Amino acid sequence: MKIYRLMGLAVAVLHLAAPAWAQQPGGNAARAQASEAALAKALVKANTPGPGQARLEPMIGTFDVKMKIWLGPDQPPIDAQGSCVNVWVLDHRYIQIMLSANVMGEPFNGIGYVAYDNVGKNYQIAWLDAGSTAMTLYRGGFAGATKSASLKASVLDPLTAKPTPLELRVSILDNGDHMSELWGQGAGSKMFKMMELHYTRAK
Repeated sequence: MKIYRLMGLAVAVLHLAAPAWAQQPGGNAARAQASEAALAKALVKANTPGPGQARLEPMIGTFDVKMKIWLGPDQPPIDAQGSCVNVWVLDHRYIQIMLSANVMGEPFNGIGYVAYDNVGKNYQIAWLDAGSTAMTLYRGGFAGATKSASLKASVLDPLTAKPTPLELRVSILDNGDHMSELWGQGAGSKMFKMMELHYTRAK
């Protein structure tokens, strides 16, 4: 019912423009009705969860997380452990990610939201964590029918305040175990792996 209320609001906006259509040659009452029907159909398609969202279903659940963090391309990784809870929110439209970990004896927490945009035909991730005061917004998609996805973002370098690229590479197994790799430039000009997270479904 909520979606139809929203559709009603959109159709009401169309009615505000109806007098202008009525002044045009050719009648236009039928044109207004056709436009309303097309809008209603487009809204249902845009707002209804479907195959794009279902593709993320294996990620739902509670996972143990093994992390590796690289502070530079030539430095050894830092190992860390954590846990993650992924749940559907807003009627299976988005996945909420709640990550809790311990890195070098300090707590590290992150929150993410994963979406599939039915209109834009792409996957999106909004990520927030205790290591920054800015949200990171990724966009991308799966490579064809595979279970591997690549999403890209841009963040501001804390030293120069200039944009620097990030790439998030995700692969998902049938049982829901998945891996994320975060690639970025860091202080250099070449992309290197900055973080690797292995999610194993908790027993």
